[in-house]
Amino acid sequence: MKTTSKSYSVAVAALVIVLVMFLGLFSSVSNDSVLQLIRSLRFSQGTRTEQAPHDMTSAAITCDRSHTNYDVCSINGSCNLDTKTGTFTLMDPTFATSAPFVEKIRPYARKGDEWVMSMIKELTLTSGPLDLTLLRSCDITHDSPAVVFSAGGYTGSIYHDFIDCFIPLFITANSYFPDRDFILVVVDPKEWWMPKYVDLLGAFSKHKTILLLDKENASSITHCFPSAVVGLISHGHMRVNPSQIPNSKSLVDFHNLLDKAFKTNISTLKTNKPRLIFVSRYGNVSRVILNEKEVKEMLEDVGFEVITFRPSKKTSLREAYKLIKSSHAMVGVHGAALTHFLFLRPGLVFVQVVPVGLDWAANTCFEKPAKAMKLEYIEYSVNVGESSLVEKYSRDDLVLRDPIAFRGLGWNVTRMNVYLKEQDVRLNVNRFTKRMNKAYEKAKSFMDIDR
Repeated sequence: MKTTSKSYSVAVAALVIVLVMFLGLFSSVSNDSVLQLIRSLRFSQGTRTEQAPHDMTSAAITCDRSHTNYDVCSINGSCNLDTKTGTFTLMDPTFATSAPFVEKIRPYARKGDEWVMSMIKELTLTSGPLDLTLLRSCDITHDSPAVVFSAGGYTGSIYHDFIDCFIPLFITANSYFPDRDFILVVVDPKEWWMPKYVDLLGAFSKHKTILLLDKENASSITHCFPSAVVGLISHGHMRVNPSQIPNSKSLVDFHNLLDKAFKTNISTLKTNKPRLIFVSRYGNVSRVILNEKEVKEMLEDVGFEVITFRPSKKTSLREAYKLIKSSHAMVGVHGAALTHFLFLRPGLVFVQVVPVGLDWAANTCFEKPAKAMKLEYIEYSVNVGESSLVEKYSRDDLVLRDPIAFRGLGWNVTRMNVYLKEQDVRLNVNRFTKRMNKAYEKAKSFMDIDR
């Protein structure tokens, strides 16, 4: 049987009184010892973790630090947010002590990456002081709980924006508040971040997003919430595991959330050919298709209406969503821009061109999620002769002969960069045509059904 926070508090208080009376009988026991015992009991009360991370019915402040990808803390009770200091204070006299207990958390779902985590703003969660009148009064009192996360770190790459922020936010919202509205509190967003993602944020919450900025730009407003969740739950790269969410949501449901955000109606769009989005890498980047013009001509000969897509940080998500939602297939070389596959309708075709040495990354980042999205996934693996690495390394070099042995099983940045940053590709058009003929047939079938 579950013990409520109130009954648990009463039991603890009774136990403390009994202990104090008992210890008072012995002059050898100092007042400091009694106080220390009381504090330790209160600390245990405030950080109990018997309940599941998404259970907000008992403990006042709990932190789940058992996962490799993330930490997440919950405050079950009225709390005060000081936006200047980034401190959440539990406003419950039951938990007030002269020595408040404190939890620290960096609310970004890349816990194992020490380098990037060092740049994430650390927030403080604490019990209230003994005299709660010492707390700043609430400038704004909210009826809805807060969900708090950082938009720092690797933000700026659409891939990381989704795998580190929006997909974990989707998981967290459906784990803690599946049937309740909440307020987003975003830590250290870049200036361009809010305008770019305002539609998507609006699909999560109807409330205005609260920003926690650096000290120089921080607001002095104090917000009060009935409860809060600080940090986001991650299931891994581009992954939503329905078995780990109370309402069994999936990556397809995340796609449906994007529909809600961008409200795209494609019923009036007509085309006689399957529309193919050709994701082009350009500029000062690697993994460029060196014979892109020739490849595009081949795709048109196969029968596609080809639209070249060159996204940038300034690309409107709404416009990108409308374009991709109206298509029947997408093709591109492994890279962050392929994150736009999330905009494809389930059942459509997604072709990933995989450069030498990137099989594992391609599988983890896009193949598995594409299949979870119920897309028709097709892969084209670049051979050694199609990679520009053959101009830098001998075919007998371990780099080309056995990429797995060269890079090892872990993510060795220096060695992975050989494959990520040092190679371009020149596709064998005849060989690639065979794969794209297959993609065309699947896309055409979908288009015929979709008419």
